[in-house]
Amino acid sequence: MKPAPFDYVRPGSLDDALAALSGDPGAKVLAGGQSLVPLLSMRLAAPSTLVDINGLPGLDSVEVTGDGVRVGALARHADVLAHDEAARVQPLLRLALSHVAHATIRNRGTTVGSIVHADAAAEMPVVLRLLGGSVDVAGPAGTRTVPADELYVGPLESSLAHDEIATSAFFPALAPGARVAFAEIARRHGDYALVGAAALVDGDTVRVGFVSVNDVPTVVDLTGVATEDLGDAALARLDPTDDIHATAAYRAQLVRVLTARVVREATTDE
Repeated sequence: MKPAPFDYVRPGSLDDALAALSGDPGAKVLAGGQSLVPLLSMRLAAPSTLVDINGLPGLDSVEVTGDGVRVGALARHADVLAHDEAARVQPLLRLALSHVAHATIRNRGTTVGSIVHADAAAEMPVVLRLLGGSVDVAGPAGTRTVPADELYVGPLESSLAHDEIATSAFFPALAPGARVAFAEIARRHGDYALVGAAALVDGDTVRVGFVSVNDVPTVVDLTGVATEDLGDAALARLDPTDDIHATAAYRAQLVRVLTARVVREATTDE
């Protein structure tokens, strides 16, 4: 199947890109395109205009400070994965990105694009939410920062307005003494996870984020829960469902196994 007809613009500035979006309610932003292009090909998305932001300057950076890692809207997954300083300041980035699709897709797909696509089966949205990160957004009214906890409002739906563009995502640095871990189960490495889990353990605080379980990226606080009860405590706040890839019962069992695994890895040297 071929995409439905659409117009195409490639603006040279952020202001021009925002103007193109504001002028067409049916327009969509194109960055890496690894999520959007398949939707176009299956006609699950039919924008009237594609606004290609790949020509915008200054959006492909990965900036690392003591506070954290800021990833520009055009930085590719592969760039972030290979960035040693980013991995040192926030190790969960590399742990999770190594599970994102395959090398060809990582070479083109953008980390910020994955985040605002808001797919609960993707790794980076839950990483941002677990870490308490944020997204910087530009729109006709100016710029704003959207905390990760306010970003996801429904399946494949973010809180960004139609005429806004995410310009960067910020991942806070790992606090001294804190530990992280990531694991997922997929039919083949690089496929979407049947279930994934990311743990952040900071002192007595234990939080775990889940991939491919709820309709939105979900983080559960498991502080104070006994080791043998971690999986069931997580499930009490999750809602695994059936689909063509796995039954709800199988997903629930994977939640039990992966929750215990990532918390153990984040609290021991195993």
